[in-house]
Amino acid sequence: MNSHDGRTIFSIQAMPGSVLGLPALVSDQPYSLSAIARAEAQVSFVSRADFFAIMNAHPALSLKILQVLAAEVRTARKALF
Repeated sequence: MNSHDGRTIFSIQAMPGSVLGLPALVSDQPYSLSAIARAEAQVSFVSRADFFAIMNAHPALSLKILQVLAAEVRTARKALF
């Protein structure tokens, strides 16, 4: 995450299996962060429609999604303080 003047104010390395952009997907709002994929990275895209179809088919995933979102909030708060 960069400041308005271009300085990096928050940076974290995503680990294998990380889910990026989940807050934007759930809220249907633009994501406020960007990512750079390394050459060896495997990147997949899940559309919003497919995501919600999976959630409807497997309601137990809702709790896991909340846990992932809560972990992202905790990580962001730790980085700020």
